[in-house]
Amino acid sequence: MKESPSISIVIPLYNEAENIVPFWEEIKETLSTIPPAEVIFVDDGSTDGSAEILRKLIPTDPRLRAVVFSSNAGQTPAMGAGVDAATGKIVLFLDGDRQNDPHDIARLLSKLDEGYDVVAGWRRRRNDPFLRSFVSRIANRLVRATTGVALHDTGCSLKAFRAPFVKRIEFRGEIHRLLPVYALWQGARISEIEVNHRPRVAGVSKYGFSRIIKILLDLLLAQFTVRWRRRPMYFFGMLAAWALGLAFLILIWALILKFSFATSLIQTPLPLFSALLVILAMQMLSMGIVADLLMRTDTRKPYEIKESLGF
Repeated sequence: MKESPSISIVIPLYNEAENIVPFWEEIKETLSTIPPAEVIFVDDGSTDGSAEILRKLIPTDPRLRAVVFSSNAGQTPAMGAGVDAATGKIVLFLDGDRQNDPHDIARLLSKLDEGYDVVAGWRRRRNDPFLRSFVSRIANRLVRATTGVALHDTGCSLKAFRAPFVKRIEFRGEIHRLLPVYALWQGARISEIEVNHRPRVAGVSKYGFSRIIKILLDLLLAQFTVRWRRRPMYFFGMLAAWALGLAFLILIWALILKFSFATSLIQTPLPLFSALLVILAMQMLSMGIVADLLMRTDTRKPYEIKESLGF
């Protein structure tokens, strides 16, 4: 009978065949210094044989698990699949590229024991190319400015969560960078510690400048989700109310021009603007109704699991 784990270590990976075995050997050393843990590798539809390596590795240790996607879904869905599979009271994330140091796991857990619900890693001394570091700094400033989460490095994958705070998050889009933000909005107590960041020794980085745009969109979605998720009709309804109010004021001004200044309605575009705003208001109301209905009915996961190993 397998020992029930206290900690679930989730490792998403995509085309990291060269890193899997050496990373697991490092992690095994750390497992002897922490409470009982399970390690869940999530293969995000790799095409380099990563899944085959996991199939051979899983039977060698009862603490190992693996989830294999049918196709590439992205880092966020991969992390979400790991969270769904996790059974520990604490969920901890590591990147599959071996740049996170497994020896920092014990330090994160020790910080959690001080009464925090989330502990994030801070890669103060990064071993990445200039462009990747530069983009990451911009992203971190955007997150701090728009959310109020005072973390230096929200993009560091090395994070530890008490399970309830991460289990309630929907892993869609690119929100893995924003996980502490969602946890804070749930009332979590958050801290951070400096962690060791190592240079990539195998594999190829999947990081690009386009991630800035994705982060901006996810920040917008995060604000919407937290404030209006349960009743999106309220959000679209308020937009409709503003549009109708503005349409009414424009129409009143057009009538004032007509009766006080003898300006024909044909001579001013104000009636047309008013009509367009009324149409826009009707569209907003329709979108609110549709969003409410979708929120109640869409229960699909943003990934498809091909197989589960070791469960």
